[in-house]
Amino acid sequence: MNDTILPRDLPTVLEARPDVRVLSLDCFDTLLWRDTHAPSDVFRVLEGPSPMQRIWAEQRARAGALLRHRRNEVGIAEIYAQLLPNADASVRQSMVAQELAAEARHCFGFAPVIALMRDAKARGLHVIIVSDTYLDAGQLGTLIANAAGDDVRALIDRIFCSSEFGMSKGEGLLAAVVKRLGVPAQTILHIGDNRAADLIGGQKAGVQALHLKQFTETTEQRLRLEAATGAMIHVGTTPPDRHSQPHRAPIALGEPQIDDAAEALGYTTIGPLLHGFARWVHAEAERLRANTPGGQVHILFLMRDGHLPRLAFDACLQDEAPTHATEISRFTATASSFRSEADVLAYLSGEMGSNVEAILKQLLFKPQEIAVILRDLPKQAPFPALLRAVRSAPRMKSILARSRAFADRLAAYLRATVAPAEGDVLMLVDLGYNGSVQNRVDRVLREMLQVGIAGRYLLLREQDMPGLDKTGFIDPQQYDAATLEALCGNVAVLEQLCTAAQGSVIDYTADGAAVRSANAIKGRQSETRDAVQRGTVRYVEDASAAIVRPTGPIDLAAMRSSAVAVLARLMFLPMPQELAVLAQFQHDVNLGVQDVVPLFDPAIGRRGLRQRGLFYMRGSERMYLPAELQGEGLAVKLTLLAQKRFGLGLKYADFIDQTITLPILIADGRTVDTATITATPTHDGYYIAPIPIDDCRYAIGLQFGQLYDWVQVESVTFMPVERFLSEQQRSGVEEVVAKPTLEGIEQTAPHLYRCEDAAAFMMIPPPPRRDARPMMLAVVFRPIALRAPSVPSQPALADTGLAAAR
Repeated sequence: MNDTILPRDLPTVLEARPDVRVLSLDCFDTLLWRDTHAPSDVFRVLEGPSPMQRIWAEQRARAGALLRHRRNEVGIAEIYAQLLPNADASVRQSMVAQELAAEARHCFGFAPVIALMRDAKARGLHVIIVSDTYLDAGQLGTLIANAAGDDVRALIDRIFCSSEFGMSKGEGLLAAVVKRLGVPAQTILHIGDNRAADLIGGQKAGVQALHLKQFTETTEQRLRLEAATGAMIHVGTTPPDRHSQPHRAPIALGEPQIDDAAEALGYTTIGPLLHGFARWVHAEAERLRANTPGGQVHILFLMRDGHLPRLAFDACLQDEAPTHATEISRFTATASSFRSEADVLAYLSGEMGSNVEAILKQLLFKPQEIAVILRDLPKQAPFPALLRAVRSAPRMKSILARSRAFADRLAAYLRATVAPAEGDVLMLVDLGYNGSVQNRVDRVLREMLQVGIAGRYLLLREQDMPGLDKTGFIDPQQYDAATLEALCGNVAVLEQLCTAAQGSVIDYTADGAAVRSANAIKGRQSETRDAVQRGTVRYVEDASAAIVRPTGPIDLAAMRSSAVAVLARLMFLPMPQELAVLAQFQHDVNLGVQDVVPLFDPAIGRRGLRQRGLFYMRGSERMYLPAELQGEGLAVKLTLLAQKRFGLGLKYADFIDQTITLPILIADGRTVDTATITATPTHDGYYIAPIPIDDCRYAIGLQFGQLYDWVQVESVTFMPVERFLSEQQRSGVEEVVAKPTLEGIEQTAPHLYRCEDAAAFMMIPPPPRRDARPMMLAVVFRPIALRAPSVPSQPALADTGLAAAR
């Protein structure tokens, strides 16, 4: 018979065991679960001792009990005697009470186990608890009542604690319980989460035993990485983070029932994140209602990225708070916002360096007008000429008139879909993270609709201080600027999972209908996203089903810290199964143009690491850099997380702890000189040797033979010096692949070379000169086998006279 049981199978386990007369259950992580990652995380909320002091005190108490009484088990009073050796009894009792109260706040009953207990009582079975714990039976019974309810405590006939027996389940506690009960061991079914204590210990006692398998190894790793990521994110936060994971129980119950990897991603990761967000949005809506006497608060989820948050909200609140799917994009918000020339110039000042055609579309020029303007702009440095063209009186007048008409159509759209009355509040809900839509439409909608505007965001990191009614589930009230910037850096992955499978809104009809662009995303991607969203909604619907606890206020702080850990883990430490789902995704930039870019490209990431190292991989094209680091080891991703989370001002030079002096030849067609270049490490044993070639007059010879028998050459490319030195690296941009010739070097495999002798070298002719910018050669290589030092030859024996002597 299988000795493992999943949570979903607990309620019906007795159906196949008619001979059972006593149901024996472990307590912690079986009947009672905690909403933290590890049991000791509860110690983080204790006032007075640090978590480590509490842990050390228990270790000393157990060591003392073993030394003096030859037992490993202790009671909580003995632990606090070690923690507070000079305190009187009343102080210790107060501290014990504090810990028990903390346990009661963070423990809850696990619904499948409670369903099993009710079934057992209906069958006339006795129900007992057998627990390895430092609590006594009275304390544990009270904790069960406080955490799961008096009705659950009433289902239990007896409680047996290791602290009172002086032995654990692994040391024979279950056998002692069998003896105490006076029933045949085989009529007892014991279930617990610890394989050694509950299954093996139960089998040794002769009882029927089952191991409750909470999670797969993959899930355990994901939760462990969440806790680790959360620990880094929440360093120094107040109050201290307790590694909250309120989603553990729902995931244990629901995840094994999901076979599709995309749906599992939604259930295990996006679901817990958006469940907390939904609860917070509802609380914010209630707060706004309390401050809006006589008016309504309309909850508007901004499409497209607000699509999945809205689905999660509706699943969570079950029509308690009606919502609207409102289509206002950055493009339409900006198009409606130009009231004066100053507004236009403010927009342009933030778009320097952007695509000129996209700028002109945003300013509402028609295609033929855009063609005329583009024709007259210089190819190099077009922005000053663009500014002059836009500021011409006829064109500026056209922009302002068209923007006013656009705003009228936006207002008509909102009247048709939301129908707000004067004095109402429109609560704009979105993922974030700057609130750009609200920045653009706040003034317009207030004036045109006579309503209040409030923005509520999952993640809010504003680039300025506009003074608008904005706040975020995750925002500067709880997290510092470096943390928020770190979370925003990879937000594209979340946007892709939350968006609606439709084109972005680009205009509105006069009677209030949204006009959308074509959807540039592939059908397969939409199917995958649908599965992720299905799993997300399923989690939100299930979130409360696994948890049994007396009714109390929702702990939004715990849901927030848990959500941040979940989000940061997905962004910086994605699991291989998740990346397999996300590999096909492209990102729509949502600016009124049909631009999509790959979400991530592991090949680019690997090449970038080898060519430049981790801290030069900060190009604007990297939408999801940690995904591109998959396969490079946890240390690399943790380094990136630490650098982003703490805003570490480290430079490339700080990571150079060794160099290679590479001998080279420099030829200009008339003379050949020798020199050396310092090569610095990048990643995985690779080095980069940057060699200036000025105006492309010099050929370079790489004298690998002096150093190596075997060498691996990743790339040999030319590029402008300014491109090499730029902190915004863009792989392949302005690079010219070199065409080397080999002298005394044999290529034995792609990138792998054998040097025949110390004179072997690789000659690289310069590229054709393109412009006046100085150029350089970048050589990325990895030593494979060093050349052995030459040993001076020994003179022949005959020459020394020793031959005759021999």
